Amino acid sequence: QVQLVESGGGLVQPGGSLRLSCAASGSIFAINVMGWYRQAPGKQRELVATMTTGRTTTYALFVKGRFTISRDNAKNTVHLQMNSLNAEDTAVYYCLLRDRKTDYWGQGTQVTVPS
Repeated sequence: QVQLVESGGGLVQPGGSLRLSCAASGSIFAINVMGWYRQAPGKQRELVATMTTGRTTTYALFVKGRFTISRDNAKNTVHLQMNSLNAEDTAVYYCLLRDRKTDYWGQGTQVTVPS
């Protein structure tokens, strides 16, 4: 089993920045994908960014160069640096770890950007 613990959410003014972090523990396959999804009220969960252990990245189009994902394979952590935040970024952000068998999710961390 894998456990994911997120941190770093909160309230930030438009144009501000936040850094989300996620630490994974448990039985982790060496080759995996870690990343972030988000879910706004009344909307489906959507991809934000992911990174493989080989450091291949995938970003949602709405990121538009504002967010940067990074990871530390030795520590099983993934981070999301979010800049130029706006009200449309308000959502619960979920950490994901995907191995060859299963998707594991964190409990989510709230990011709020007032309009």
